[in-house]
Amino acid sequence: MDQVSEDTSSDQPARPPMDYEPTGVEAVDRVLEDVASVMDAPVGDHVAVFERAHEQLRRALDAQPVPGDDPQSS
Repeated sequence: MDQVSEDTSSDQPARPPMDYEPTGVEAVDRVLEDVASVMDAPVGDHVAVFERAHEQLRRALDAQPVPGDDPQSS
């Protein structure tokens, strides 16, 4: 039977940054940056990051659009 051991040494290569395309909506892009940074956070903190991201995205979707502030129309 093979035994799997978890290597926790610090000489592991760094993970590449999460790749995401900015939306042009400042509130949404801030959330994407927070979610991208979750890779550097302890696993126990991931749930809090995702819950906060979910709440912030809901608020952004519920907000009234600002006339002339549509990044898709450019």
